[in-house]
Amino acid sequence: MSDDKKSHNEHYETMVVHGDHVLDPATGAVAPPIYPSSTFAFKSADQGAELFKDPTEGFIYTRIGNPTTHILCDKIAMLEGYSHALTFSSGMAAIHAVITAYAGSGDSVIMSDTVYGGTNALCRNTMPRLGIDFRWVDCTEIDDVENAIDDTTKLMFVETPANPTMKVIDIEAMSKICKKHNIKLVVDNTFQTPYLQKPKQFGADIVMHSATKYLSGHGDLVAGLLCFDKEDFEPLFHILVDTGGILSPFNAWILLRGIKTLHVRMDRHCENAQKVAEFLEDHPKVDRVWYPGLKSHPQYELAQKQHTGHSGVIAFEIQGGREAGKKVMDTVHVCTLAVSLGDVDTLIQHPASMTHSSYSDADMAKSGITPGLIRVSVGLEHPDDIIDDLKNALDKI
Repeated sequence: MSDDKKSHNEHYETMVVHGDHVLDPATGAVAPPIYPSSTFAFKSADQGAELFKDPTEGFIYTRIGNPTTHILCDKIAMLEGYSHALTFSSGMAAIHAVITAYAGSGDSVIMSDTVYGGTNALCRNTMPRLGIDFRWVDCTEIDDVENAIDDTTKLMFVETPANPTMKVIDIEAMSKICKKHNIKLVVDNTFQTPYLQKPKQFGADIVMHSATKYLSGHGDLVAGLLCFDKEDFEPLFHILVDTGGILSPFNAWILLRGIKTLHVRMDRHCENAQKVAEFLEDHPKVDRVWYPGLKSHPQYELAQKQHTGHSGVIAFEIQGGREAGKKVMDTVHVCTLAVSLGDVDTLIQHPASMTHSSYSDADMAKSGITPGLIRVSVGLEHPDDIIDDLKNALDKI
């Protein structure tokens, strides 16, 4: 293997493994080094001055840039098809950065009405203090989106599939609206990862990830990512540097390791989730299942166009409401009762009382988050064991 950067004409699975990473020139190490240093020495006073003029030409201080995180930036940008990326200490730090980079007092932001509970809390409770108007819209309704935009609108943020209802939003349609009104389109691609969905192909300006989830895949770190092209580098870079929500070099290294198996894991997540979804859809005590791989999904045809696979998250409504849901979650033993998603372990939780408890009752009802809704992130166990576990729990209600 040469030290030259690898061709982007390689198969995607090869890109996932290798990215643009070259062997460490000092040692030939195959795994990228971790650079835990907070600060970096200059060769001369003149070099230091030049780096402060353009920090992208070298390293000064890890809040401004670090060699390990730069390897991660290069890799995720390549996988998403953009020229640049930035790493953050969490997905929420990344969302905060992208909003404040483009919207301020007197501006408005269009939000898809069903998003992760932390995103909802940030945009309903914290960010309005800055004078930003957040407009919550069902982004499957084109006319509603158009009607929500005016001269103050700077940004549209959509999460697709939506957490936890698995609503699929047409990225291409949203992109056309955004370009018409000269506003930025940000897509949260956490559920799908760049292996299963590439928002840039459909016109997204910026892609956001909670890399805590599928990109890491092992439940052992918290991280956020933004991917974008050169024109968006300056505003996003300065927000990250000025607010300091950086990813540690160690967590960047763990994330690089996790990404190497992304394609293998996602194929298995998709395969297992399809089997579990089909089982749940046929179960007499389950009223409805939301999974984009089922023909019963309201946006099944769109999902077929936009996804190359449908990931591992399923939402389902059971008979008996919240109490029945609690019984199921307290009975399972293969599934782990825990929030988050994208781990090798199957995780099960109750959105209304857990991840989406920041929603008001009215907003929950409007978004389709019912008291009996259960979300399961299907892991990499044998699918028969996951299904038997859920069957046993459902039999108890």
